[in-house]
Amino acid sequence: MAMKHHPSDGHVTRRTGAGARTHEQHRHADLDVGTDGTDLVARLLHGFADPGRLRILEHLRLGEHRVVELTAHLGLAQSTVSAHLACLRDCGLLDVRHEGRSSYYRLAHPEATEALLRASSLLLDRTVGGTPGPDATEPTGAA
Repeated sequence: MAMKHHPSDGHVTRRTGAGARTHEQHRHADLDVGTDGTDLVARLLHGFADPGRLRILEHLRLGEHRVVELTAHLGLAQSTVSAHLACLRDCGLLDVRHEGRSSYYRLAHPEATEALLRASSLLLDRTVGGTPGPDATEPTGAA
């Protein structure tokens, strides 16, 4: 079964049968990117654009989890968690390990995800929090 995540509306479409693509084929099939790569960056950051997905990413920082565990910990519906996990996989942020009938989700790039979450926190502190940025008259790296 292949899934298609629609960045414009956040919905996931599942396709089955002969027309279905593997996850890896799907991830790269719709990439109509410009030479500057902004479409790829937008697709990656889309994974961070929903509070539910952010909560899942935060929780997966603790280690891998099954859908049922994420549902219980986060208080979200199973269908919601599954849709968010599909989106995060399509964005390249999660890996999945299958064991029997269970699927275990984990961060694909924990260090990079952690760095991006820290950077977003810093940017929020400087924008929404009202902390002024560096003075434009000071040279970069001045102490």
